[in-house]
Amino acid sequence: MKGVKKAGLNDRLEAQAKARAAMLEKFSARAKEDDPEAVARRAARAEQAAARAARAAEREREQAARAEQEAREKEQREAERIRAEAEAAAEAERLKAKAEAEEERLRVEQKAARDARYAARKAKKR
Repeated sequence: MKGVKKAGLNDRLEAQAKARAAMLEKFSARAKEDDPEAVARRAARAEQAAARAARAAEREREQAARAEQEAREKEQREAERIRAEAEAAAEAERLKAKAEAEEERLRVEQKAARDARYAARKAKKR
């Protein structure tokens, strides 16, 4: 550990002052507010931000339009489903009425046949 040098208080204070001066130099070397390059950078950033905002607004409009279209399509599908259910119910009711009418016709025919057999038996006995 030959290379280790013990710095005294004055050496440390000088190093601190030099570091402060270097930081101040570095800060003051940065572009000033009215520097044309800084103004151009700020303008470019502002343009980029405006373009980003415009793209975001366009995306939101597209999403809203897409959501509206999907809602309309969903409404149409629902209306079609309801119409199909109504048609199916009407068809089922028509088939049920037709079956009931056929059943009633069959009952009437069977009763007429039964009455004819009864009348034939009675006529035979006389």
